[in-house]
Amino acid sequence: GGGNKYNPMYKKYKRSIYEIAKELRKNMTLAEKTLWQYLRNNALDIKFRRQEPFYFGEYRYVADFYCPAKKMIIEIDGDVHDDREVKEYDEFREEIFNSQGYKIIRFSNEQVLSSVDGVLESILKALK
Repeated sequence: GGGNKYNPMYKKYKRSIYEIAKELRKNMTLAEKTLWQYLRNNALDIKFRRQEPFYFGEYRYVADFYCPAKKMIIEIDGDVHDDREVKEYDEFREEIFNSQGYKIIRFSNEQVLSSVDGVLESILKALK
């Protein structure tokens, strides 16, 4: 089916979640690319995937980074996430993930770009 009212991106495009994930992988932000350099090179001794598609009933999402072994999702948020509607959508999405046993941790682009070591340390703590 189509998208959901909380995420206009999925309403606008009638493409599969896998196509969207593939496109997001090609167009990662600088902060996502920066963090991915560490995660993909196994800096934390645990496997991560990038731009991972998820389906929960009618809801479909692409998580920035996902650690299957720990059911942990890492989201890197740009300025758009300061917007009230986007914040509400993030909270809604987080509730769905939490109800399915997933844990989400968030960092801003600025946090990743100014202190990737601090971000990696926080991820490591959250993984334990």
